[in-house]
Amino acid sequence: MEICVDSVESAINAFNGGAHRLELCSALSEGGLTPSLGLLKTLKTIVSIPIFVMLRPKCGYDFQYSDLDIRVILKDCTLFKEAGADGFVFGALTSTGDIDIATCASVILTAQPLPVTFHRAFDVATQNPIKMVQKIADLGFKRLLTSGRSPVAFDGRCLIKILIETMKDRLIIIPGAGIQVENLKEILVTTLAQEFHASAKVLKPYSSRNNTKLYSIFKEDPIYITDCDTVKKLLNIYKNNLKLE
Repeated sequence: MEICVDSVESAINAFNGGAHRLELCSALSEGGLTPSLGLLKTLKTIVSIPIFVMLRPKCGYDFQYSDLDIRVILKDCTLFKEAGADGFVFGALTSTGDIDIATCASVILTAQPLPVTFHRAFDVATQNPIKMVQKIADLGFKRLLTSGRSPVAFDGRCLIKILIETMKDRLIIIPGAGIQVENLKEILVTTLAQEFHASAKVLKPYSSRNNTKLYSIFKEDPIYITDCDTVKKLLNIYKNNLKLE
């Protein structure tokens, strides 16, 4: 069970709920961007489970990167690796919707010997999914996080099942996006996935220092955090599914 988090509070809740691994990001509201180095270093002193760091320096869902973007990505990768990251999450595409082989190879080389997961850039790609997943494995990625090219993993579970059957021991396929207590069991039963990815998020009630609502010129957007009890429920469903296999 991998839980994606973008704050200390969410990371601690995921850890206390029994998460096996964290995907560490900033700005999950934007799909997850590169987190701060300070956040990783702080969490390494608090939690004792692997932390995979997102490498994504800018918003946008084309996952195309300039030469300067790539310099930032590789520098971040080096710094996070030195700071104790246990793995990375990354994906890059070409203008034709295929995998950016050169950029991905550079990231994998920089990350060595740490594992790298190819993220949901796969889900917005336009090339044949079977050919693409084989390229991902050939490049040296260890995992693929995917919703089965659907907005949520539940809707894409049939493709996820095919990907798992196709790749077998070559690449770990992780269902992710929209996974909840209500649908996890069917996703696991259908796909036979051995890992899954979720945020287990709930809306955080507004609060401020001394419980006094402060005057603000800024729009008050909703804030979501990982919920410890939801993580525990997801973990129980996962464990019970393993017992049935």
